Amino acid sequence: MCGDRELDLSDVSTTSPTSAPDPSALIRRIEIAVILLNYRRADLVVQCLESLAPEVGGVRDWCVVVVDNASGDGSPERISRAIVERGWGGWARLAASPVNGGFSAGNNVGIQSAEAEHYLLLNSDTIVRPGALAALLAAMHANPSAGLVGPRLEDPDATPQESCFRFHTPWSELMAAAATGPISSLLRRYQVAQPASPVPCEAPWISFACVMIRARVIAEIGPLDEGFFMYFEDMDYCRRAWETGWRVRYEPAARVVHLRGGSSPVKQAFAERRRVPRYFFAARSRYFAKHYGGVLGVLLANCAWLAGRAVSLARELVGNKQPHTAERHARDLWTGWLRPLAAPERPPT
Repeated sequence: MCGDRELDLSDVSTTSPTSAPDPSALIRRIEIAVILLNYRRADLVVQCLESLAPEVGGVRDWCVVVVDNASGDGSPERISRAIVERGWGGWARLAASPVNGGFSAGNNVGIQSAEAEHYLLLNSDTIVRPGALAALLAAMHANPSAGLVGPRLEDPDATPQESCFRFHTPWSELMAAAATGPISSLLRRYQVAQPASPVPCEAPWISFACVMIRARVIAEIGPLDEGFFMYFEDMDYCRRAWETGWRVRYEPAARVVHLRGGSSPVKQAFAERRRVPRYFFAARSRYFAKHYGGVLGVLLANCAWLAGRAVSLARELVGNKQPHTAERHARDLWTGWLRPLAAPERPPT
């Protein structure tokens, strides 16, 4: 991982593919297919396509598939019009999903629509810096054991963002909820987010705001788990890659601007201590159930969080401080915990 040399995957379990590509939907095999997911953010998609134009437009075997996740707001028409009017039709096209199945399902639609050697999953709230795709592809070629490679994510002013992480565990839940110096020091090896590394390195998992995935990885472990509507699917997929022998790498030479929160309200809700959408907690329950022993794994994670919260709550009461957790966080932890592997929680349309 970034800053660490060892990775303990003794608790990683096997995950079965959720679906198989539809051969009838495949087009010619290409080197890179960029899958750009949209849900009611046509403005961001067009901005992202503008940044991709000089990168993809002149390369014969690269293309972009914009997947509209049943936006229902005219997004497909606006994106299609931009593709035609700006002359992007030679390398960009639109694929429409009949339903908003979430991040995993939408990206799977794009993956199934293009036969490529590498797939670049890209958030709509990103701007690709010059040379980023070429740098990611070069990292793939230089590291044959790497199944997934992620770039340096950064703010518009080039400030690096955290994009390499350790896996969430019950210990990390306790640490995050406690938010107390002594406990953080004691459990620092379980800190999830890692500082941005200036050099290439391996990581347990990387952000799927932008990630390049080998087609061979998808063929071996299957598509993204559509049981996650949004969040935790990237961590889950990286675990599945590691358990089958693929490695996950971070390549800071590839730089991508990430306008955090532009494609989802969750990060902003956490920052403002507002109530977080239910699908986040449903995804959390699914993750802990898959990788920590079913319902008991969710129970363990929740109890660890509540133990940490008891510490931070006592500190806040003594110091007359505002809560550091989101509204109703303790209650929402239990979202879907008795049936964590059921169909995903989805927001109302």
